[in-house]
Amino acid sequence: MTSDDQIARWLSEPEGERLEFKSARNHFHFEKLVDYCVALANEGGGIILLGATDERPRQVVGTNAFSEPGRTEAGLYQHLHHRVPVEEKLYHGNRLLIVHVPSRLPGTAWQHNGRYLRRAGDDLVPVLPNELQLMFAETGPDYSAQTLDAGLADLAPEAVQIFRERWARKAANPRIRDWNDQALLTNAELLLDGKPTVAALVLLGTRQALGRHLAQAEIVFEYRSSEAAGPAQDRLELREGFLLNHDTLWQRINLRNDRQSYQDGLFRYDIPTFDEVAVREALLNAVAHRDYRLGGSIFVRQYARRLEIVSPGGFPPGITPDNILDQQNPRNRRLAEALARCGLIERAGQGLNLMVESAIRQSKPLPNYAGSAAHEVRLTLAGTVQDPAFIRFLEQLGEECLRSFSTHDFLILDALRQHLAVPVALEARLPGLIDAGVIERHGRGRGARHILSRGLYAALGLRGAYTRERGLDHETNKALLVQHVGQNDTDGCPLADLRQVLPSLSATQVQALLQELRTEGRIRVVGARRWARWHLPLAQDSPP
Repeated sequence: MTSDDQIARWLSEPEGERLEFKSARNHFHFEKLVDYCVALANEGGGIILLGATDERPRQVVGTNAFSEPGRTEAGLYQHLHHRVPVEEKLYHGNRLLIVHVPSRLPGTAWQHNGRYLRRAGDDLVPVLPNELQLMFAETGPDYSAQTLDAGLADLAPEAVQIFRERWARKAANPRIRDWNDQALLTNAELLLDGKPTVAALVLLGTRQALGRHLAQAEIVFEYRSSEAAGPAQDRLELREGFLLNHDTLWQRINLRNDRQSYQDGLFRYDIPTFDEVAVREALLNAVAHRDYRLGGSIFVRQYARRLEIVSPGGFPPGITPDNILDQQNPRNRRLAEALARCGLIERAGQGLNLMVESAIRQSKPLPNYAGSAAHEVRLTLAGTVQDPAFIRFLEQLGEECLRSFSTHDFLILDALRQHLAVPVALEARLPGLIDAGVIERHGRGRGARHILSRGLYAALGLRGAYTRERGLDHETNKALLVQHVGQNDTDGCPLADLRQVLPSLSATQVQALLQELRTEGRIRVVGARRWARWHLPLAQDSPP
């Protein structure tokens, strides 16, 4: 949360590289906001402040634009495929909107509708071609765009035909089917000066060509029935263009893809351990983003209840497990563009959103990158269904409603299912979910809690569970605090100790419970701030 002091400092600074002020008293065009986000990100990121004039001395006039910041944030994500937090702030009685624009990652540039933008005074102008070239060159040349000492004969005709058909269908352009192989691959930038690129061999290469020029493009599949070391029960080595074997790989995984059956009242569920959409996206990610400069194959290891995919090379520059959902920095740009042309991936996305949403909708653990290192990315897809009732909960919302949810909305619902606090970074999404009747807010101020809605619990025949979530948990939490205070009354309890009693709650939420107990006369406080210690009431102060 931005402080008043920080806003005051911004207002005193000149509009420059990191600051953009817009009065936007009543309205601000959304497309214009998107363009300003693009321009600011391309210049290193910064702040767009709506509700203040850009002329100095700067005046705070307030803004009525974008009345629902959560939906504005969702719209920005939909257009840009990057998370841009939108914060609502009351400053001296005036409503401000603060748009926190992150910087582009090294070797990337933001665009909107195909336009790469930067600022020039009060105007937005296209990034010049030489400037854009320098941006993309920051992390070195794209290895997948380099040519190899090979020719058209090193590309499998059946793979080329798959690429042609998929591209024509994706582009809705039947004329692509009439191009010969040379024209097709040149137009797709997979041939340069008549020579195949690394991207071309990864997707279309024959077994012999990959063996000679790019042996590291191999994918190794293993099925292991247990964690024991030793030979795998099944092993498959795929050494030809990915377009020839991506269906084969899924079919091999699906051979041992058992279905988990659950009976929930009158409802029966048969859920596959491994979801096809999630698995295919994970495989595409590994192929599209591994480091082909390194030796070593992609390994796909299937166990009874999980799938592990290990690909050579760490995360691309600027990407971490913490920001991978919101940031994209394709290592192999030419390869990613080719996969986008044939409809297998979106150019700006990495497929993780689909994997996350699939896991939540099937009540499975989220995709996990634990074990990744500088030399490899390790992705685990767990297949165990955790809470069948939650699946019914989501079904009750209806498919149309679910399609309108962003990945962040699903993450909020998953957190509430697990009785976890909503991450601060996602709080802007809460009002939209409340308006949709999916969740409810209880309490006031910073101590407010959010739970899944009463109506949905009722539809599932779980009214008792709703009552427990709303009321008993609140009282139980208070009782636990009183119990801990009583056990440590001699020395008193600092806030840090009391937070350990309720680790799922924030400091603010614990403080709200303490103040409520204090008002009720069930505990008292001695000291202030960091020296505050909580005790049971004195005998004469005890409630009757």
